[in-house]
Amino acid sequence: MAMSSEDGLLAEVWRDVGGDTMRLVLVQGSSPPPLRAALPVARLVHDAVAAAALAAQELEDSAAPIRIDPVHAATAVTSERWFRHHGEAPRAWHPLSGFRPAADGFVRTHANYPHHHERLLRSLGLTGAADAAALDARIRSMTGAEVERAAAANGALAVAVRTEGEWGASPQGRAGAAGPLVQFERTGARLRWRRGARGSEPRRSPGARRTADAPTVAEGPRAAGAPLAGLRVLDLTRVIAGPVAGRTLALLGADVLRIDPPRLPELGWQHLDTGHGKRSALLDVRSVDGSARFERLLESANVLLLGYRPGALDVEAIVGRHPALVVAELSAWGWSGPWADRRGFDSLVQAASGIAVVEGATDTPSALPAQALDHATGYLLVAAVLRAVAEGGSARIRASLARTAAALLALPRGADAGAATAADAFEPSLVHLHGLTTAQPAFGRRSWPAPPRSWGGDPAAWR
Repeated sequence: MAMSSEDGLLAEVWRDVGGDTMRLVLVQGSSPPPLRAALPVARLVHDAVAAAALAAQELEDSAAPIRIDPVHAATAVTSERWFRHHGEAPRAWHPLSGFRPAADGFVRTHANYPHHHERLLRSLGLTGAADAAALDARIRSMTGAEVERAAAANGALAVAVRTEGEWGASPQGRAGAAGPLVQFERTGARLRWRRGARGSEPRRSPGARRTADAPTVAEGPRAAGAPLAGLRVLDLTRVIAGPVAGRTLALLGADVLRIDPPRLPELGWQHLDTGHGKRSALLDVRSVDGSARFERLLESANVLLLGYRPGALDVEAIVGRHPALVVAELSAWGWSGPWADRRGFDSLVQAASGIAVVEGATDTPSALPAQALDHATGYLLVAAVLRAVAEGGSARIRASLARTAAALLALPRGADAGAATAADAFEPSLVHLHGLTTAQPAFGRRSWPAPPRSWGGDPAAWR
């Protein structure tokens, strides 16, 4: 069954971000991405990628038809399956991550990062030497709610597996499903960038105060075929959704600088898998020197991507000091409700929201065939950022994995999901770059502008 733009998430998100609905007809029907699932995850992926593609095309003043290649989209959202570094596959999941039986059901744990691994064991009264068998035994002696509360109290990551109904009746379930799929608020300042300009540092006299209504840009050569040439994107995101958004903006020509705190470990393969076209620097923004350097970066940035949990940075203060920014924020659980300030990952949102129960067989929960909440939310962020850039104004943008999960669960089931099940296996669309094998871009005809760079290997400065 062909995907179309007549209904579904594409039309919803396009309205959310203020797009001209007449452009929706440009997205032509195509086969669904070959992602086998009980839920219509193929439609979620198609529509999220199509929203980003449509916004990119609008920025290029094109009215050409858009068809999302189903294999490119499916490969992109399952990229961890295909990633190779000099032929070696990564260990995508830590042995302590996964579904585990509790006294009254199942929980889902996440321990991929060393600090999360340590916190999980500590939260359950286990030593750092405990293995998966010890963790399993401990969790079987507790209810799912007890595991969940202990993990949350210690900054660890574990949630009880719920049904759709249980999640929908919970305070966080209701809060996470509320509001638009993508929150898009114009904030009134003019964007300090225009297509074809390189560099967005405002020219100011020493001590002069920057004003949002009188921006200037340094003129430079226009990069052929790159609609975001000269756009400066400060990427403060980790894991998948935010980095996918930054990678996609880099694909379209933006100068994307990813900033990470030096003391927070990163998974090397995961960084490379989402690092195409970006530069990567380490900076402690909480230190005196790091804070000053961060401010200088913000002075010349056009877009700020934020993927840390709400409250980790004072976003209101940043917007107050730098009103001519497009600020795109990402969270796991949303910005209201009792879990708003909790850490979260795609796998945990699937488990808590009821997706894992729908995807499971009999009484055993299971996962979607991709971390589709992450990837889809990343492309939705891209669509919103591009719309703000097309309008030439600053904006506040928010998207959450919980809200994307609610949208997936609300989609009609049956026809789309059934169409995808026949195409379980597919030949992935891959690219080989400097010893890396990674997924090709999910949409468009552009290739990655540069291979991924090593984590923290660049200075914390614009080009």
